[in-house]
Amino acid sequence: MTMATTTYDGVLAEIKAAVGAEHEREAALRRSVEILKARVPHYTWIGIYLLDDHELVLGPFLGKPSPHTRIPLHRGLCGAAASERRTIVVDNVDADPRYLACSLETRSEIVAPIMRGDEVLGEIDIDSDRPAAFGPSDRALVEATATLLAAKF
Repeated sequence: MTMATTTYDGVLAEIKAAVGAEHEREAALRRSVEILKARVPHYTWIGIYLLDDHELVLGPFLGKPSPHTRIPLHRGLCGAAASERRTIVVDNVDADPRYLACSLETRSEIVAPIMRGDEVLGEIDIDSDRPAAFGPSDRALVEATATLLAAKF
């Protein structure tokens, strides 16, 4: 069984423990990014954007630097996920006109909003250098992580 097809119960348990142990939101966000990057090899770039008025502002991230440190709502996949209040999975970023190129190596992306009720607080953005890298287990992991992080707002 490959990492992409397994469940991530152990990873999620590690994130839950880390988020629960951190008293500061920034530390909880940073630890979650670190755990995801360390434990899931096909996640090549992981970042958390925080909503500030009508812009998503890049917070903790691991991977190559991104030119997109501020993204207006309704722009790119990140803006779409926040505006639509739903997770977006793109198997081939080159085929999606909403994609804002951060890296030439990126082939697929998943973006999950961090929400409290109907209010978008931020989002988790994960890129992979593999096409169609994100399956149902990845989606469940990223969405569960977003739910855990919402408690820190």
